[in-house]
Amino acid sequence: MERRRRRPTSADVAREAGVSRATVSYVLNRVPHQSIPEHTRKAVLEAAERLNYMPSAAARILRRGRSELVLLAIADWPIQHNVAQGIEVLSRELDEHGLTLVTRHLERSPRGIADLWNQINPIAVVGVEAFDQADVAAMRAAGIQVVLALVSDDPQPGVLTISQRFWSRLQVEHLAANGHRRLGYAWPTDPRVTIFAEPRLAGVREACAELGLEEPVAQVVAEDTSAAARVAETWRAGPRPVTAICAYNDEVAFALLAGIRALGLQVPADLAVVGLDDVLQAKFAVPPLTTVAVDNPRLAKHLADSVIRGLDGKPFPELPPDHFCRLVVRESA
Repeated sequence: MERRRRRPTSADVAREAGVSRATVSYVLNRVPHQSIPEHTRKAVLEAAERLNYMPSAAARILRRGRSELVLLAIADWPIQHNVAQGIEVLSRELDEHGLTLVTRHLERSPRGIADLWNQINPIAVVGVEAFDQADVAAMRAAGIQVVLALVSDDPQPGVLTISQRFWSRLQVEHLAANGHRRLGYAWPTDPRVTIFAEPRLAGVREACAELGLEEPVAQVVAEDTSAAARVAETWRAGPRPVTAICAYNDEVAFALLAGIRALGLQVPADLAVVGLDDVLQAKFAVPPLTTVAVDNPRLAKHLADSVIRGLDGKPFPELPPDHFCRLVVRESA
């Protein structure tokens, strides 16, 4: 029987690099206030890489008093392209700093945030919905870094606030610039995304009012061709038909494009459509979808930077003025 290969230890790294185990510990754990020469530090890192040395997670937990886990607590949202992309980038960015991301749907767990952080003992907790203030205070008292990224239009100190209204306003501004005066808003069917849909519709309404357009006509649009066709017919009916649609997101916009084609109508000649998210399929739609691109990787990197800076005792990075989005003009509007 083949003997199982022994896992390299810090003693092996020390022998390989020609230094003490204490020096290995100082270098690999980035212990502050230690005068380690650069050539020594480099030798330790290269030796660890050659030996494929991985520090013991259990030892790190005992030494630091907690794990190197970052808990991402999210509500019961559908994990669509944009959310999945953000989680992937956040995980990768934290991994570069030796941290591991654990994602948990709070609504699917019978335990609240207090039970979760007590069980996992993370070094940081990231919340994308507001926690109870008592929970936040308890986590911080336990030495846990708390970072909040909230759907909000009200800037708060130490909180990454993401304005959904800003994103949907870009839809209206583009359509108004192209001569459309009566707009529709395509509302999603999934009640779990109401937290995003409501501020997006509010942004559409505000932009219409400011630009002197009529009140937008909101309709629920299922992701089904026949259902979308019926809604498109409703928008097109009457003496003052809707001429352009702001869709909640690209998936809803795709259903509308299919429904409009089923009616024998043309996009954008009969009904223009603007999506939101700029998922990969948007540029392959028929016609290619004009949409608001949300830079989820950049947003996730900003969030990871907030975690790392907070752990280092530094202030959170400032929110970019462009709110991580831009309009992508294609043929649908």
